[in-house]
Amino acid sequence: MAAKGQRSYTLSDADLMAVGSHGIARSYPKNTIIVTEGDKTDSLYVILEGRVKVFVSDDSGNEVLLLTQGAGEYFGELVLDEGPRSASIMTLEPSRFLVVPKADFREFVVHNPAFALSLIEKLIGRVRALTASVKSLALMDVYGRVARLLLELAEDSGGQLAISQRLTQQDIASRIGASREMVSRILKDLSTGGYLTQSRTGIVLHRKPPEHW
Repeated sequence: MAAKGQRSYTLSDADLMAVGSHGIARSYPKNTIIVTEGDKTDSLYVILEGRVKVFVSDDSGNEVLLLTQGAGEYFGELVLDEGPRSASIMTLEPSRFLVVPKADFREFVVHNPAFALSLIEKLIGRVRALTASVKSLALMDVYGRVARLLLELAEDSGGQLAISQRLTQQDIASRIGASREMVSRILKDLSTGGYLTQSRTGIVLHRKPPEHW
């Protein structure tokens, strides 16, 4: 069960079968850019296998990681407004996608009101998350941003909060607008204080991090 504020927007088996009849399966190796920020929007991508990161960047190569997605999730839903891509997507491991052309996706949404409602809820969730991120960048110090992100990503696993996705210190730094060195120091302090345990498989939160450090 996801922690408060978290929700997984994956396609049901029925929706996957329905939208699958309109798409073409394509495979890509690790570290492949699937779409680039600013490109013309022309397709929806459903992740069948693998994992991707969603990020924005500037001309100097600086990146801000927005989120990661796995099998059953989808991206490119903004294809409906025919505007440019709002972010770039890169594979984090070998991945396979179902690519659905814009016209077919629009027809699918029109004839599947339940999915249309789910799509609206997903977009609302993204707006809320974006608002919270802007607020934290403006009003929180680096420690507060780290603590907030950890709690957002943690899920209830056997009675304890755990972050199962592979999350590097650089990933965290990119998502909160801080240096990797600062994130490393904060995680070390939280670990020493008994608030969390880090391992190769993820992070376990033993108790809620303090509001201020």
